[in-house]
Amino acid sequence: MTHEFKDIVDAHLQAKGNQIKTVLATVVALDGSSYRKPGVKMLIREDEKMIGAVSGGCVEKDIVRKSKRVFETGSPIMMTYDGRFRLGCEGILYILIEPFQPSSQLVNAFNTCIVNRDEFNFSSYYSNEEGAISGIGTSVKIYGETYALSPDVHEKHNNTLSIFKERMPASFRLMIFGAEHDAVQLCKLAAFSGWDVAVISGPLETKTIDNFLGATSFYTGSLDANAIRTIDSETAVVIMSHNFANDLKFLIELKDTSPGYLGLLGPAHRREKLLHQLIEYIPDINESFIDRIHGPAGLNIGAETPQEIAISILSEVLSTVRNKTPILLKKKKGGIHA
Repeated sequence: MTHEFKDIVDAHLQAKGNQIKTVLATVVALDGSSYRKPGVKMLIREDEKMIGAVSGGCVEKDIVRKSKRVFETGSPIMMTYDGRFRLGCEGILYILIEPFQPSSQLVNAFNTCIVNRDEFNFSSYYSNEEGAISGIGTSVKIYGETYALSPDVHEKHNNTLSIFKERMPASFRLMIFGAEHDAVQLCKLAAFSGWDVAVISGPLETKTIDNFLGATSFYTGSLDANAIRTIDSETAVVIMSHNFANDLKFLIELKDTSPGYLGLLGPAHRREKLLHQLIEYIPDINESFIDRIHGPAGLNIGAETPQEIAISILSEVLSTVRNKTPILLKKKKGGIHA
């Protein structure tokens, strides 16, 4: 959800530039089931525009109504929403609504954290009781420094408050090695999902970043050394250049990396030929790198079109990085998110 908070910060800065106040709503606890988990946030502007959502749509109007009190008083409040008596939900949400007034120091530290792909942490002090309660509010810890989201109201916490803590890793990133039409579709869908997308084209490719809706970076020929060093467990790599020599070159460049997912487009016989060439070229290559490769990339869901293939690949990425075995939800025992 790091990308969602980034959108919230950007929206706040835009509102602030127009002298519009904002408040932040955070689901800090849940009894039963809900569309989203605790930690999900949304921003409410004083003109009642919303950025983000904390449910499938059944809670947001009540949050906007409750937020008026926060705008008027400048003090945070607790709100409960009992979905057992509403359609679509079966749980009780505990929502912290607080003024959102991040300092320039917090914004600068946050932006640096995003660029460097470092993690940060939230601590939200709350109560299961409704209304204004002394000491409730949220702070964020970045590079060892703690910043209050609303400095004027978040100073002291009493011992009766509960604490919701959340670790926020780097935004999930997809690196697409290839620039053909199917790569364009994969980029579009991944960006729509909130992922940072980098595209690495072949050396003779004429396309630019303008051809890839939602991409945040574009490299021609290969990644630079710094970009390769940033490949981590929050990075998925898909090699799909449709050029055997380029795919082999990309695999060689990636041989010392450990992405959360590494996929190779194309049939199994092509994969075996590529891996055979790779091992011939680098006989001492680490076996864990070979074992990490998912090829052919994607889940067997009957995908045919480039858009459907993109869905298949992204589905496998999610199931891999979240360590889930894909099954029909109707056959899953227990809750959906259990």
